Order: sequence, then C-alpha cells, then structure tokens
Amino acid sequence: MPHVALLKPSGSKNKRYEQLVQLYHADIYRYGYWLCKDPDIAQDLVQETFLRAWKHLDSLLDAAAAKSWLITILRRENARRFERKQFDYDDAAEQDSLPDTQQSSAEQDCDNNKLRNYMAALPEEYREPLVMQVIGGFSSDEIAKLLQLNVNTVNTRLFRARKLLREQLNINQHGETHHE
Repeated sequence: MPHVALLKPSGSKNKRYEQLVQLYHADIYRYGYWLCKDPDIAQDLVQETFLRAWKHLDSLLDAAAAKSWLITILRRENARRFERKQFDYDDAAEQDSLPDTQQSSAEQDCDNNKLRNYMAALPEEYREPLVMQVIGGFSSDEIAKLLQLNVNTVNTRLFRARKLLREQLNINQHGETHHE
C-alpha cells in the first residue's frame, strides 16, 4: 500500500492515529457490519476498536500490518460483545428483515438479503475467512495469519464456503435439493 508509509512510528501519535482512522475506518466498519449485521452495533465495535488502537498505537511497529492489526482488534471486540451479552438475536433478526433503502430495486434487495442470510448460515469456520476475503479484501496468506491457521486450511475453508453458497443458491433457484 502506498499510504502506509504515513503511519511510520517516527510521526506524532495524534497524526499517526488520524491517518490510521482515515485510511481504514471504512474497511473496519464494513467488516464489523458483516460480523454483527447491525449498523449501530457495528459502529460501537469500530469505536471500541479505534479506542484500543489509540491506547496501543505504539505497539504497531509495521505500518503494512495496520489493517490486519485493526481487524484482529475488531474480532476481539466482537468476541467481548458476546461475552458481555450485549446483543439480542430478536433485534438483529428484526433489523435484517428491514428493507435496505439504498438499493436500486426490490429484486436486488431480495437477492442481497438472501446472500447475506446464506453467508450468515454458514458454519463460522467457513463464514469468517469468506467474509474476510470478500468484504475485508484479505488474501489467503493474511487470513491464515489473522486466524492462526495454515494457508491450505484457509483455502480449503474458502472453497467449501463457496461450494455451500452455490448449493444454497441452486436449491433456492430450482426449489429442490441436490445431494452429492
């Protein structure tokens, strides 16, 4: 990334933090939203993530690792959210059923919701690397490091996640199940 040089530890903490937020806020929010499916909770997760990033900014020695570092913090904040039980499945399900007013058509809305629901229904071991790749833009190597897995394991999980999604889409499209 050309702009990671801006995050060099030699700069002032305030300046580095501002640049960190400017560069990665949108990506971190997008990933947070995919984790929780609620814009308010996602914003809370992002705020907690950047608060922790501020507190521990001096520990970020490699600017190229900034995005991965923030994703790790976000994942831990999301886990803490579950530990504190600050979520309500009913509210989240109700939020998912509300129409997305920014979509251009009802059909596209329906397709996007179906895909989100199919992705949410994937086992976590498949869903997490898929979301990290599709939404977060991470490579298999980066996902492997973040999840502390072997790259081959990540690639296998990505393959299986896509296969399960394709099967669900085919079932939905044809209205029948195909067992292999």
